[in-house]
Amino acid sequence: MPSSTITNALTIDVEDYFQVSAFAPHIARSEWNTRECRVERNVNSILEMLACRDTKATFFTLGWIAERYPQLVRQIVKEGHELASHGYGHERASEQTEEAFFADIHLAKIVLEDLAGSEVNGYRAPSFSIGTGNLWAFDCLARAGYRYSSSIYPIRHDHYGMPNSPRFAYEVRPGLMEIPITTLRVFNRNLPSSGGGYFRLLPYTLSRWMLGRVNGHDREAGIFYFHPWEIDTGQPRIAGISRKTRFRHYVNIDRMQGRLNQLLDDFKWGRMDHIFLDRLTKHVAVV
Repeated sequence: MPSSTITNALTIDVEDYFQVSAFAPHIARSEWNTRECRVERNVNSILEMLACRDTKATFFTLGWIAERYPQLVRQIVKEGHELASHGYGHERASEQTEEAFFADIHLAKIVLEDLAGSEVNGYRAPSFSIGTGNLWAFDCLARAGYRYSSSIYPIRHDHYGMPNSPRFAYEVRPGLMEIPITTLRVFNRNLPSSGGGYFRLLPYTLSRWMLGRVNGHDREAGIFYFHPWEIDTGQPRIAGISRKTRFRHYVNIDRMQGRLNQLLDDFKWGRMDHIFLDRLTKHVAVV
């Protein structure tokens, strides 16, 4: 039985294993077309898992993936899930110029909408790469016609993070919401409590408690995220990566699907747009 009456947002960042930002120094973008693609089978497994529970989710999808697997994108929409944008080419927003970033998010929106025949309202920056140094990205998102972003992780991390930003959804530009990745506030510090590598690393009971605390104490919906490659135990191992990168990417992948099944049973889940876009914005901030 779900542990809370609050509906949380289940989100999937649709990218393949070779597109992970930490692998960029080892896998050139020009090699992507030569690599074994495994995203289709992994997303289909996720769709089956969700269908078994009649659960809907938001799929933040790369334009690069959508162009190569148009039927997969259409299937996501056909099964009642929200299709959202992860940009076109999985380039960090913090490493792009304003002009290049706008071109990327605009192209991704066009590709996704044309293939799926449905409106794309949401965007998530690769590696949560919107921060204090590139807040102009929100202006670009508003200009491109997006209604919400889920691109800020309010934690301290060596690759991303904006720890002083609001923890919950707020209007970051007129008509544009930022819906940050969920954190738990403990001793004046935000702790990650919303998926990814932390969910694979930490004991499941701790992850469940943290999300339950956000629902019960803060009375807010949580934002949980994961990637299709995180359930793929057969993915190729990348040579030459550092020990830290290897640990972060592969730790407990063999346990991930079981933990996800438990998570789906323990909480109520839904799409980002259904949870956030039609509600009154509670937190208005200028960043």
